[in-house]
Amino acid sequence: MTLNTDLIRRQFPSLDRPAVFFDNPGGTQIARHSLERINRYLLETNANHEGAFETSRKSDEVLHEAHAAMADFLNAARPEEIIFGNNMTTLTLHLSRSLARDLKAGDEIVVTRLDHDANISPWMLVAEDKGCQLTWVDFDVEDGTLKLDEFAKAMERKPKIAAFGYASNALGTINPVRRLTKMAKEAGALTYIDAVQYAPHGPIDVQVIGCDFLVCSSYKFFGPHAGALYGRYDLLSEMKPYKVRPASNELPYKFETGTQNHEGIAGVLGALEYFEWVGREFGGEGAGAWREAGFSGRRLIFKQAMSALKAYEFELARALIETIQSVKGTHIYGLTDLKRLDERVSTVSFTLEGRHPQELAAKLGEAGFYVWDGHYYALAVVERLGLLESGGMVRVGATHYNTLEEVARFGEALRKIAK
Repeated sequence: MTLNTDLIRRQFPSLDRPAVFFDNPGGTQIARHSLERINRYLLETNANHEGAFETSRKSDEVLHEAHAAMADFLNAARPEEIIFGNNMTTLTLHLSRSLARDLKAGDEIVVTRLDHDANISPWMLVAEDKGCQLTWVDFDVEDGTLKLDEFAKAMERKPKIAAFGYASNALGTINPVRRLTKMAKEAGALTYIDAVQYAPHGPIDVQVIGCDFLVCSSYKFFGPHAGALYGRYDLLSEMKPYKVRPASNELPYKFETGTQNHEGIAGVLGALEYFEWVGREFGGEGAGAWREAGFSGRRLIFKQAMSALKAYEFELARALIETIQSVKGTHIYGLTDLKRLDERVSTVSFTLEGRHPQELAAKLGEAGFYVWDGHYYALAVVERLGLLESGGMVRVGATHYNTLEEVARFGEALRKIAK
């Protein structure tokens, strides 16, 4: 069953305006399910943790359900493997500090130039503090794909940690995370995956991937500003958290330091309930294959939902690439081969000859198309492409509430600006 975009868009109150939101890689619009969960939490269950009274008990029930739903979404083995925090960056800085306790001078940490800086700088800081060696893996500047031969060579050096992204927030490239994880594990390295950019676009299965840690942010998948981290239970159990003394040592709370953003976590639950709605409404076609793979209940519904969104966005990516390429003077960075669309998400970055990216983004904004310009914290990507001094790129990111008609209108506006 194909998506009914009219029905989809009615689930997003903020879309009821003339603007076209193509700024989604920086943050999506919030689903009604998420907004209602936040309001309900604040009005009916707003309390601190583990109190001996009704609103606190109900608050804890919401938080427990959010952990369970996120575990189902990522196919984690148990809810205790889910850690909530402010965002991916904060969670990574926190966890990297705990992981650093077991490192010593001379140990190697591998990062890639294709990553968002939130999966680079924390490891740079660890290397600086502990005297570790930071090893960089490059990407192909022609098609934006990670150089797997370089990654393999880096694994020969037996690193302690390998950090890489699921999908590039700048170029849209989807990394072969299962293959990368296998290579890293064979080398004895812990794996840390930034899935922020991929999470809104397709199904994630941490058990199939085999990773040790994977982190994402709900404001990139139709929820509030909050982050969620998956970590293997045995690793999280052994790791020492940096926290105040009275705080719980039980998972997952030992790493959720201080009073959490409870209404935000409720909003994450609401975003996941939105995905459940999508799965029930539009995910029927893929149910058989997922059942054969052993999925049932909510985990099956999540896989159906994300598969349906991925299939729809496949055509959005095609349309974006063809539309931008049709405008004279544009240059897209990353994969443009339409036969390889399964290797990218619907995030496309480009430049227009003779126009500064910020000027172009401003002109598009005036025309009602919201896009990003600059480096979007993918600093290493833009530096490697030699575009940092010239203002980076313009990034257009479509998600499933966008339409082919919006892409066509975007093309018309871009052509007018180009002329």
